[in-house]
Amino acid sequence: MKTLILLLTFGMSSLWAQGQHKSVLETAGLPVGAQVASFSALNQLGEEVILAEEIAQGPVLLVFYRGQWCPYCNRHLSDLQDSLALLQAKGVRVFAISPEKPEFLQKMQEKTKATFTFLWDEGHAIGKAFDVTHQPEQATRKKYNALLRARLAEASGDQSEQLPVPATYLIGTDGTVLWRHFDQDYRLRSSVAAILSHLP
Repeated sequence: MKTLILLLTFGMSSLWAQGQHKSVLETAGLPVGAQVASFSALNQLGEEVILAEEIAQGPVLLVFYRGQWCPYCNRHLSDLQDSLALLQAKGVRVFAISPEKPEFLQKMQEKTKATFTFLWDEGHAIGKAFDVTHQPEQATRKKYNALLRARLAEASGDQSEQLPVPATYLIGTDGTVLWRHFDQDYRLRSSVAAILSHLP
């Protein structure tokens, strides 16, 4: 009887723990037309960046990515860098944001040779505000850590090993979402052509 009670208690505790975080299918992403609340985040150099100050200077492209270990993220950010001049010509500044700490942001910058700014989403606060943060299944997290050497908990400083949907947001100078690319399939990413087509 005691064994049965212990098993039931453990099972309920496990379900409760799983319920603390969203699955990827439960994310919806901040919609077009929504007002984005300002936030502050550290960049790859450990310097504070404040969104309200950035959008006062022009439109901001905020790109969520999973981490420097993700090959799809590497390719996507490299493609953005290749076309960065086209975006800058329209007055757009690019910020790539990840749950990884600044030293890991630096690794991603080195891999992609990107000249735009990288931001640390500490504690997933920004990703949760944009409704892109989710917790992959345990088997998936183990695969990322073992095969791709993601070191999710170490890189983010968060044992929950949550990740963002790799969404892209174009934010206007009034703080409104002008356009977004949001797809729960991490392999599908925004294109520069789509971004440019939604600029005024």
